[in-house]
Amino acid sequence: MKLGTIKHFFFTLSFFIFTISKVYAQVAFDGKNDMLTIGKKIEYYIDSSSNKNVQFLQQQKQFIRSKSNVPDFGLLKVPIWLKVSVTNNSNTPEILIEFGQSFLQSIDFYSWEDGRLTVSKSGELYPFSSRTIKYHQFIYALHIPRGATATYYFRIVSNHAMQLPVFLGNKDHVEENNLTKNILFGVFFGIIIVMFFYNLFIYFVVKDSIYLYYVVYILIVGLIQVTIEGYSFHYLWPDNRFLATRSFFILTALVNISGLAFVRQFLQTKRFIPRLDKISYLIYFVYAVAIILACSGEYYISYQILQSFAGIVSVYIIVIASKIAWYGYRPAKFFLIAWIPLIVGILIWILKDFGVFPYNTFTNYSITLGSALEVVLLSFALADKINILKAENDKSQLGTLQALKENERIIREQNVVLEKNVIERTSELISANTVLNETLEDLKQTQSQLVESEKMASLGQLTAGIAHEINNPINFVTSNIRPLRRDIDILTTAFNTIEAICLSDVLPADRQKQILDYKEEIEFDILTLEISHLVKGISEGANRTAEIVKGLKIFSRLDEDDLKKADINEGLKSTMIIANNLLNNNIKTIKNYSDLPLVECYAGKLNQVFLNIISNAVYAVKIQFDDRPGGEITIETSHDETFVFVTFKDNGIGMDEKTRQKIFEPFFTTKNVGEGTGLGMSISYNTIKKHNGKIVVQSTPHKGSIFRLEIPIKFDTKHFSGVN
Repeated sequence: MKLGTIKHFFFTLSFFIFTISKVYAQVAFDGKNDMLTIGKKIEYYIDSSSNKNVQFLQQQKQFIRSKSNVPDFGLLKVPIWLKVSVTNNSNTPEILIEFGQSFLQSIDFYSWEDGRLTVSKSGELYPFSSRTIKYHQFIYALHIPRGATATYYFRIVSNHAMQLPVFLGNKDHVEENNLTKNILFGVFFGIIIVMFFYNLFIYFVVKDSIYLYYVVYILIVGLIQVTIEGYSFHYLWPDNRFLATRSFFILTALVNISGLAFVRQFLQTKRFIPRLDKISYLIYFVYAVAIILACSGEYYISYQILQSFAGIVSVYIIVIASKIAWYGYRPAKFFLIAWIPLIVGILIWILKDFGVFPYNTFTNYSITLGSALEVVLLSFALADKINILKAENDKSQLGTLQALKENERIIREQNVVLEKNVIERTSELISANTVLNETLEDLKQTQSQLVESEKMASLGQLTAGIAHEINNPINFVTSNIRPLRRDIDILTTAFNTIEAICLSDVLPADRQKQILDYKEEIEFDILTLEISHLVKGISEGANRTAEIVKGLKIFSRLDEDDLKKADINEGLKSTMIIANNLLNNNIKTIKNYSDLPLVECYAGKLNQVFLNIISNAVYAVKIQFDDRPGGEITIETSHDETFVFVTFKDNGIGMDEKTRQKIFEPFFTTKNVGEGTGLGMSISYNTIKKHNGKIVVQSTPHKGSIFRLEIPIKFDTKHFSGVN
């Protein structure tokens, strides 16, 4: 054979093969059959540089023919170009091409209209309104005249695994096919809605939190299926780019989180398998990371995590459910039966993504079908749990009833014993009460005797003070009376003698001389002067006695039993008159009285307080100095807008802290037996407390004590009462 003939043969063969391949790559649409699956007629080009345009690709011959009816490109981070050539052999000039994948970030459709290249952009990155045909999946109209052939390009970017079933048909084919799918999905969604409200109603009836977990899970299951089918982008967030691109990742993570939370509650994993239960926290964490990655735009990593963990979580749930069922927990058995359809659906869907199972209606809707069966069967499982709880409740009520009957029997027996014990105890209490009343009566009598004893001691002290103070002026009066009587007798005799001289017959000059001589004889001038001094002394004694009686009256305030205004300085002065006999001549008293306002008080009771404190001060000074000079008692008064302050300061023996804390206790005394009752300072405390005042005590052993009384000017119960 000649060389030219061989070349011509090979050229003819090559042209024939090229022509056959081009014809084979074209889709011939006659419009007679149902929708065509044209996956094997598609050519694709992976744009690894992400910068190719359609003009460049028209000149290239790098497109690769798909070998599958449903091309599976996996998870790609770069755009993929699809090339479709269609020959219209039908009677309609408009052919529809549909992509059975709703998760596409962007899909750019390039076509030629009137010899001009046009592009239609849509996908999750664009508002739903940008689609030329408003449907939740991507449908484009191909305008091809009868008998003509046209080539179209699609640039696709997706953040999910791309399985692209591509269909070709006329309007009737597309509507019929989609109507069937919508009806099937409507049945599924109806089941979800019914189960949602059914379990929500049960939750409000039984108030069991497990139903709330299940309601949340059902809601998210419904949302994820609606999102997978593209209805969410169509109806819920058509203009929200953020949710459009991320809703699948977020809802997929949430459906696993809520499902696992429900499983833990339903199977009581903390109770049966506490160690395995802790793994759930790791799963929660992983899904939380997946949500964070998706929200931050790391779609591919998030998708890989979700795809990988879907199988792991499925296995984990089957393992824990099987283990708990092996323990004999009946709800776990129902759970396994209910969960198996969903587990199988998830596994089929994953294996379909990995290319193990082919893409078809069953594998594509495996999760949807499994979810519907799982929701229904889980509702049955929950209903069975209610029956179990009811049986347990009946058993518990029976046990409670038996326990109540036993308790009733025990109570009857105990009542008999109790009544006997009550009778015995009542008799003992009556006897004890009788003894207690007798003791109380004895205590009252003893208390009365002690109070009377304190009164008698105070009366004795008062009597001694009065006797001492009155004795001096009375002695002065009595000592002047005798010489006064004598002088009066002499004066009477003188009057008689002078009268006799005056009545005699002696000459007046002689009578005058006799009278003068007699007056000189009896020292009449001295006599009258002596009488004047004696009368003056008696008058002073009487006045002193009157002052003492007045001071006694002020001190005792016998005529003032009610609350009245009184002069505190006056009360202190009267008290010092009564206590003067206690001081002897060895104790020096220093009185610094300031001008005070009248105080609303029980004056007589306050005077008794002053006397008690002064008596104790005198006693402490005498113990410190004995009969030696040097003892001092200082009394000071002052006031502010609210209180009058009376301070008693001595340089006596003083007190330690232990004694200071106890001085106002009834019957406490540091005096020797027979020298005090121990009631004086207790009565003083109660008196100051009654006046809503307080006593501040400071004392240092062997250096002395200070008693500071704070007495309200106005009797007001709101002021603090007590001792510091």
